[in-house]
Order: sequence, then C-alpha cells, then structure tokens
Amino acid sequence: MRIIVVAAALAGLAGCATTPGKLAPPQHKVTLSARAFDEIASARTRELALHALSHIGVPYRYGGTSPLQGFDCSGLVHYVYQHGAGLALPRNTEALSGVGVPVIDGVLQPGDLVFFNTTHRPYSHVGIYMGDQRFIHAPTTGGQVEFADMRARYWQSRFNGARRLDL
Repeated sequence: MRIIVVAAALAGLAGCATTPGKLAPPQHKVTLSARAFDEIASARTRELALHALSHIGVPYRYGGTSPLQGFDCSGLVHYVYQHGAGLALPRNTEALSGVGVPVIDGVLQPGDLVFFNTTHRPYSHVGIYMGDQRFIHAPTTGGQVEFADMRARYWQSRFNGARRLDL
C-alpha cells in the first residue's frame, strides 16, 4: 500500500516557534495511508488533518492549549480547529459534545470529533477522526499526542459517539 509521508514538512514546521524555556514539539515520522488521505474530501478538511498531524508527539499537559505548553484532549481539538480550519470551538469536552450534528449512521468521516467515556463520565475524552479507523488525540498524563485505533477493544468499549462539523 502506498504511504504518504508527511513528516519532513511537518517536522520542520513544528520546531520553528520554539522559545527558550518552552517545550519544543518532538519530531516524529508520521504516516497516513493513501486510503485514509483519499477519504479526506475537502481542501479545508485536508488542511485540518495536516495541522493535526503536525502535533504528533507533543506532550500531554492537563489544561494545555498549545504545542509549546502541551495539550490535553480538548485543548488539542480547540487548537487544531482554530488554527487549521479557522473555527472557534468550545474548550471542554462537555461543550464540544454539543457542537455540530451527531453522526447517526455510524459512518465516520475525517474531521469528525469522536468521544469516549474514559473517566466513568460520558464524553470525558475527545479526539479527531483521521480516517482508516484511526483518530488523533492527547491521551493522558505522561503521554503524547498520538494516533489511536478505534478498533482496539479499549476504545470500542468506551466510544460515546461522534459529531460532524461543517467544514
């Protein structure tokens, strides 16, 4: 299968804004299958996806809202949609669970927000669906922004639903 390698361009962009005393986003090789990239229909959604990919490896930080300070899950979503699509979204998962429209048919599209119950509370975690049954999210303390597979038992058992925004 063809693989689109985005790392070279994104790694260079990710390190440009480093200032002394701030966290510099790690540089990681990021691949997205051609099938997944082809699922991304609109140019705006492609821009959003590329912006999200540029943050792979940024450390998790509770309350974090930028690549220099780190991200929590809703901070990542807020930042990516603001800077990658020009949309101002709410800053917490509860409020995010009310934006857009629910994905009723269960067929996810890149750019959809995916929600999970990870703290015995519905909609306590959020990520951005990227296609190919994978989503990007800021997982937990000690972790980094990463891809996760929606087919994994952990995520399947905690899935709360998805919301689609008009991109």
